[in-house]
Amino acid sequence: MIEKHVLGLRNLSAEQIQEILNTATLMRPLMDSINKKITYLQGKNVITLFYENSTRTRVSFELAAKYLGATTTNISVATSSVNKGETLIDTVKTLQAMGVDIVIIRHPMTGAPKILAEHIDAKVINAGDGINEHPTQALLDLYTMQTYKGMIKDLKVVIAGDILHSRVARSNIWGLTKLGAKVILTGPATLMPRDVEKLGVEVSFNVKEAVKDADVVMALRIQKERQESGLFPSLREYHKFFGINEQVLSYAKPDVLVMHPGPVNRGVELSSQLIDGGHSVIEEQVTNGVAIRMALLYLMTRGGDL
Repeated sequence: MIEKHVLGLRNLSAEQIQEILNTATLMRPLMDSINKKITYLQGKNVITLFYENSTRTRVSFELAAKYLGATTTNISVATSSVNKGETLIDTVKTLQAMGVDIVIIRHPMTGAPKILAEHIDAKVINAGDGINEHPTQALLDLYTMQTYKGMIKDLKVVIAGDILHSRVARSNIWGLTKLGAKVILTGPATLMPRDVEKLGVEVSFNVKEAVKDADVVMALRIQKERQESGLFPSLREYHKFFGINEQVLSYAKPDVLVMHPGPVNRGVELSSQLIDGGHSVIEEQVTNGVAIRMALLYLMTRGGDL
């Protein structure tokens, strides 16, 4: 069973992660049906509370909740009482008074979802906090890999790019290692967390060596908004030494998957040829994100078998 809150994959067991992936498999056909609405969450109130910009995550959560029959409300911080000085705790108390069942929060501060969970009776889902975790993005990544490869165990997965600032990387590391994958991190030394090998991964600063015989290559967005200046000379030089293009990908297995959490900086993390090419499953990741979030909402509110 899933815990009351989903704050990160660090706190979920391999069995819980697999349960979410398996449930997403049952949810996925609904998205291809004519009638995309069922009543599993009828009578439930779901609020998305985003202190950072988002398209994919926010919209997919809203669609997932609506497909399951929940009432959804999106709180835009730009037009909320936060701009009048209201604190996170006060916002939480206001939401609690309205009878909300689930709060989905994205916040620039690491640990904000945990603070929210400690002050509200509703269930809390972390939609990304600072540079800590982004659990539902990692879950949809895992589900995409499982869909194409059959299982996660023993896959060689390369995560390339800005590991230091990436909450996606951290959640993927927790999830992949718990399910038995071999994880290789690659990118500039200035964008690699200190002692990250202690999480059970390998580190390579040679992207071609890292990609050799890979089953999955996941590029990460260069997060200019979170970075200090001077971590690498320029975006052009970053792509030259650490970007993934057709030549680099030729070192991987012939059936390698190319992934990216989005949005992609074309010609920086990935070449346009790969983004639009036959190895890319980036669009499938977006689709699978709705199925994963449907599965999570169902398991957190209803539980049991479908």
